[in-house]
Amino acid sequence: MEELKPVPPAPKKKPSLLLRLLAFLLTLVLLLGAVALVAFRDRINLDAVKRYFTYRSLEREDTGQAAPFQVDSSGRGGFSNLGEDLLVWSSAGVRLYSPAGVEYISESLSFARPMADVREEAAVVYDAGGTVLRVYAGRKQVFSLDAEQGHEILSARMGPGGTLAVVTRETGYKGVVTLYDSGYQPDMAIRISSRFVMDSILSQDGEVAAVLTVGQSDSVFESSLALYDRTGDAPFAQCSLGNNAILDLGCSGGVFWALGETGLSMVPLSGEGQVSFDYGGTYLKDYSLGGDGFATLLLGKYRAGSAASLTTVDAQGQTLGALELEEQILDLSAAGRYVAVLTATSLSIYTRDLQLYQSLDNTMGARSVALRGDGTAYLIGGETAQLYIPD
Repeated sequence: MEELKPVPPAPKKKPSLLLRLLAFLLTLVLLLGAVALVAFRDRINLDAVKRYFTYRSLEREDTGQAAPFQVDSSGRGGFSNLGEDLLVWSSAGVRLYSPAGVEYISESLSFARPMADVREEAAVVYDAGGTVLRVYAGRKQVFSLDAEQGHEILSARMGPGGTLAVVTRETGYKGVVTLYDSGYQPDMAIRISSRFVMDSILSQDGEVAAVLTVGQSDSVFESSLALYDRTGDAPFAQCSLGNNAILDLGCSGGVFWALGETGLSMVPLSGEGQVSFDYGGTYLKDYSLGGDGFATLLLGKYRAGSAASLTTVDAQGQTLGALELEEQILDLSAAGRYVAVLTATSLSIYTRDLQLYQSLDNTMGARSVALRGDGTAYLIGGETAQLYIPD
């Protein structure tokens, strides 16, 4: 019988020169595209593409404005973005509206001093100095706190992933900071008796809590930022902010922002390498810490008058952009890499280096603006609001 011999495999056919050239060119294009996206990320605006797909079904005018809708904003309060929606909080309660004006939340509450803080997709609304606190996410209420008398809420801020930091009074202490996990269970309490606790905020990863305190150092008023990790009872860093009354805290760009009456301090999460930006004797007329890795300041030589300088500052204390303004500013807002400036006649949206991005002449009598990270903005005036969508 004839022996069967194995058949050798057919030699692999090499790709043609044309296919290899096309593969090389495709790889080169992808590589150059990635480099261009990094090098020119401030010029190549992908937000326009995102806006197109997000709002293509939303009817709007030629100016880019969606149809106005009614909002209930009676009493003292304000407006904030929550996801795609507009959060309206006031002494009368909380309302949440979609870009088309659909009301998802309507909760009547009695607030003497309503305050709100939004981070990622969650918002906390509370009565400063009172006992009522609510957290909203996913277009519904997800947590409520009704504190006892003597344990009034001094401040509350959302953290990453739905975490929460709440500052309250407590007998025997000058302030207590309670940190809540994403299930809104308290998992850490910081009790301080040596200095008055004013505020607290969590880092972007939620691992560091910054606690703002005030007291005296050598008989001189001093603000200080104490940093705690989630496992320690004592601060691992104590950062003096000097004789500067701190008005607000923020966290972005890998630093804590402490905005004061006379200057802005940027404190790294390690507590080392603190830098500051001094206002140079000018007055702080308005501000926003909502930008991604930068702060927006409206500074004026005089308290009164419309002349002012709009300045953006990065996490290293360097000026990103400066713009002299002569018209009265009604409101300003920052989010993502944008800054919105609202006057009686127009809305101007700038990039973080204060280059004009988009403008709108007809603001329909808006008195407030709530900018969003994709460059869209809610314009609110009287009892109506509408979404502006740049081209």
